[in-house]
Amino acid sequence: MHEAQKRKKIAPVARRGGMLEFAEVKLQKGRPMSLDILIQMDPVDTIDIKGDTSFAMMLEAQRRGHNISSYNAGDLSLRDGKLWTRAISLQLRDEAGNHFTAEAPVAREVATADVVLMRQDPPFNMNYITATYLLETVASSVLVVNDPAAVRSAPEKLLVGQFPELIPPTLVSANAEDIRNFHEAHKDIVVKPLYGNGGEGVFRIDEGGANLNVLLDMFARQYNALPLVAQKFLPQVFDGDKRILILDGKIVGAIDRFPPPGEVRANMHVGGKAVSAELNERDAFICDAVGDELRKRGLLFAGIDVIGGYLIEINVTSPTGIREVARFGGEDIAALFWDCIEAQVG
Repeated sequence: MHEAQKRKKIAPVARRGGMLEFAEVKLQKGRPMSLDILIQMDPVDTIDIKGDTSFAMMLEAQRRGHNISSYNAGDLSLRDGKLWTRAISLQLRDEAGNHFTAEAPVAREVATADVVLMRQDPPFNMNYITATYLLETVASSVLVVNDPAAVRSAPEKLLVGQFPELIPPTLVSANAEDIRNFHEAHKDIVVKPLYGNGGEGVFRIDEGGANLNVLLDMFARQYNALPLVAQKFLPQVFDGDKRILILDGKIVGAIDRFPPPGEVRANMHVGGKAVSAELNERDAFICDAVGDELRKRGLLFAGIDVIGGYLIEINVTSPTGIREVARFGGEDIAALFWDCIEAQVG
């Protein structure tokens, strides 16, 4: 790993009375001069700033005097061994409907930046994977967060398989008979596409299983016979789906998300309601195990989902939730994030 990508350790969390408390994070290194930051993200005019983590990160970077430009993954070009893009310089405002001013796109070499944030939303398809390969060509000279090779090697619904003792009964398979047998064994299951995001394509199949065969046929056509994920349904989802945010291997904040009426999905994209979360010892145990592995892989910022004491997903592509954490009086995670980045590149 390049020298710029060596990580500083975040202060550990403290525990009191069986509940977990978030430790104050302090990095001693002085703040660097203005950084040149490129953010690979979805078009800035399409984001909902109320809950957008990338926007919160950009606002904090701007507050610190850093220069911010964005580009779309499709704008990357590798020419004669150099990676180029067409980037838009941004001025940001925390005003819905009037949240940015952009200059005309300018062709620039990605390696001239100090930091690149890879923050576009999935789907985790060949276009996404290609972007990780392209960014890997500059990762020896620019701090790329999260590390593109590590992201590519950590599909979010497969990475949890590294922790079989922490997850509910789970099957990853494209074989319809295996999925039917899994349903017969566990009666009430959730089926979802392996590379989906934001709650897309998530279905609950109850004990009757009336729609399972139709669903498998639909998935086979829509997702080109890619494997599906089947998990035992956890009714504890109605008591909250915890999104826990991890920075450099340590917990920095959490929210509980509750599904809207008639839903089993608690994702914010589908109307899930967020509230402040309290984490217990089981949550802390999960986070310790996952955080250590994320740190080893060079995945600086991640979000993990926990339902009823079980690890469900590990989000390393574009984890969200920091605006909600701040809204409920939690840590300013955007500030902690840039403290960490500045300590590495300053």
